[in-house]
Amino acid sequence: MGRRSKTNFSFNDLIGQAPVVPEHVCDKEGCGKPAEYRAPKDRTLTDYYWFCLEHVQEYNARWDYYEGMSPLEIEEHLKQDVCWQRPTWKLGERGVDPSMFSDPLGIKKEAFGKDEDPFVPKNNQTTFQDPAIAAAARILELAFPLEIKNVRLNYKRLAKRYHPDSNGGDKALEEKFKDITEAYRLIISVLTVKK
Repeated sequence: MGRRSKTNFSFNDLIGQAPVVPEHVCDKEGCGKPAEYRAPKDRTLTDYYWFCLEHVQEYNARWDYYEGMSPLEIEEHLKQDVCWQRPTWKLGERGVDPSMFSDPLGIKKEAFGKDEDPFVPKNNQTTFQDPAIAAAARILELAFPLEIKNVRLNYKRLAKRYHPDSNGGDKALEEKFKDITEAYRLIISVLTVKK
């Protein structure tokens, strides 16, 4: 009995199909292997090289996203990444829309028995004369005098309601969530310094 010779064949040979031709060839000079991995050419992340596994690992080990940037430019870039490259503002810079706090149905009067706004400090509570604090208290639906426990409870309740993950990416509610977060930071910073 003669020995059978071992042959190398692929699954495509068994089913009668031509082998798949690679879509890209490795961009490393002199390589020529099929390229399955892409690597960015620069920071714009729009143009890419194609490499085989060996050469993409070599390229990735040497590539520096921040190459050519000064430390200040890197710091600014990282700051922008914190807010997903969107503009930000300090609490009160955009102004407060008075209609946001209007009460055409008289609900506040019914709830508190008077026309007084529970979100504005009264004469005997002169601790917070700052209009930014009063605006922040309104945003967090807090009545004066402010207590850290109530501030935290209201913040958690409102943050849960207006968080972008809870609202399917609604931009208006996302802006409201940002205002709530800034109001919380402002009030907590004032209350903790006061102690």
